[in-house]
Amino acid sequence: MIELVNLSKSYRNIKAVDKINLRIEDGTIFGFLGPNGAGKTTTIKMMAGVMNPTGGRIILDGIDLMNDPVSAKKIVGYIPDRPFLYERLTGWEFLKLISALYGMNGSTELDKKILRLLNLFEIAEWKDELIESYSHGMKQRLIMCSALIHDPKILIVDEPMVGLDPKAMRLVKEIFRKKAQEGMTLFISTHSLEVAQELCNEVAIIHKGRIVARGTLDDLKRGARLDGTLEDIFLKIIEEEMND
Repeated sequence: MIELVNLSKSYRNIKAVDKINLRIEDGTIFGFLGPNGAGKTTTIKMMAGVMNPTGGRIILDGIDLMNDPVSAKKIVGYIPDRPFLYERLTGWEFLKLISALYGMNGSTELDKKILRLLNLFEIAEWKDELIESYSHGMKQRLIMCSALIHDPKILIVDEPMVGLDPKAMRLVKEIFRKKAQEGMTLFISTHSLEVAQELCNEVAIIHKGRIVARGTLDDLKRGARLDGTLEDIFLKIIEEEMND
């Protein structure tokens, strides 16, 4: 469902992303981990079509993003780490706007779909309130509604749990698992290694723009020769990379 081939991004003499190669199957919850400045958000922005790569290819469900960006973006939902919201709109108006951007306004089922999503993320009672009155966690859940409104095959998420309380975090994790069971592929970048360990089927660790480890938790334990938590393994791998 997702294939990155020699994906690279340079800023003058700095290689933010250095020839990343990944292949991720349908229905996978894939964690993308790394320290600050490792290249996570740059990679995600390229996958979402927000930023052009310096080199390489991004193939989403068989569609080359650079060759056919419109078709590729139609099958992707994107939740950035710092989402933008039109705060003078109500939650309902915002989702209608996003639906229009995807050409969904003619759908007779659109209002029902919007209401289902708002109920799913437990913010339906706030649908007619201005977004500026929403808490940070409510805004985050509204962005998730907007990313799912067009039934994407791929969901790309940068720091999904920021600003969510424990109850909302559990709700979002349950929704993500259900979406994966239905065949959606989720690509999640997070600094919360506990969330990644609990949620992800597989992870990759990026350091200085390069993939330095990839696999299931058991794979990473064997590679790191350490029987510990994902946090223990992550810290050991990064420390070894910094000492090389």
